[in-house]
Amino acid sequence: MSKRRKNNAKNDRTFTEKDAVQVQAFSFGEPVPMLDKADILNYFESSLMFNKYYNPPINLSYLAKALQASPHHQSAIDVKKNILLSTCKTTALLPRTQLEKFVQDYLVFGNAYFEKTENAWGNVIGLKSPLAKYMRVGKDDGVFYQIVSGFDDHEFRKNSVFNLINPDVNQEIYGMPPYLGALQSAFLNESATLFRRKYYLNGAHAGSIIYFTDPTQNKDDVEAIKQQLRQTKGTGNFKNLFIHIPDGKKDGLQVIPLSDAVAKDDFLNIKNSSRDDVLAAHRVPPQLMGILPNNVGGFGDVEKAARVFYVNEIMPLQARLQEINDWLGVEVISFIEYKLLEKADSDH
Repeated sequence: MSKRRKNNAKNDRTFTEKDAVQVQAFSFGEPVPMLDKADILNYFESSLMFNKYYNPPINLSYLAKALQASPHHQSAIDVKKNILLSTCKTTALLPRTQLEKFVQDYLVFGNAYFEKTENAWGNVIGLKSPLAKYMRVGKDDGVFYQIVSGFDDHEFRKNSVFNLINPDVNQEIYGMPPYLGALQSAFLNESATLFRRKYYLNGAHAGSIIYFTDPTQNKDDVEAIKQQLRQTKGTGNFKNLFIHIPDGKKDGLQVIPLSDAVAKDDFLNIKNSSRDDVLAAHRVPPQLMGILPNNVGGFGDVEKAARVFYVNEIMPLQARLQEINDWLGVEVISFIEYKLLEKADSDH
């Protein structure tokens, strides 16, 4: 055998030996990518589009999706809306359905709109609330647009739309909801819930280490086992995996479970702390939302909390809604006293 052949044979043998003893590690069951909700807080000044209307400083679609991110976030808005509507009296010009849409848009987006419909003599015959998610403030005063499909828009008749906004410190074209500071906590609450749900869908285990030490198997056999393991992730993790290793050793393939993740994810602490942040942003007492206390003392008297909440949060909203009457010059909305306040007065 020539010297070159001997060297090649030696190199091949060395390469094979290195392959046999080389440590291999891989992971399967990659995390599912989710919407980066941090983008929702990257808002700037309103930009002028097509020299006609201004875009909102924040993506309103994200705010609409965030409504379902946390049950406490949505429930707090519903509590405000329901208590406020329970004190409202409307006329035939303002249907209750349109008023409910208006209130909900104001609480979710910080903007709400009413379009007035007039007859041939210029008299108002009705109010309709277009969805705030698709409304845009025009460049000229009194002009508003509605995004119909993508970039198509509908221009409302000048001075026919009323816009109620929650003031923002960065710009004065659009209103901003007051709960923006708690959105990250709402998303954290959602992430904790999704983690737990995926954990149970995955068979209530965090994963395991497959320790393969059998020297009789080649690289193709290892790749085949890795491919089969990848196919068992997610809801398919209860599949049975058959592995046949001819002349294999008893301990050639070992499954070493990882430590349990349930005790380490602080699920309850995350849920409770993120809930408190959301409720603090909405300023809604937890007992009004059906939340059970964790301590022995509880949350206190629910009726007293409801009365304080009404005075501090609902009455200012009532004052804002009365701006509709000023805009129309006709009283279309009025308010009755809160039932719990009536009961408190009668007790005294």
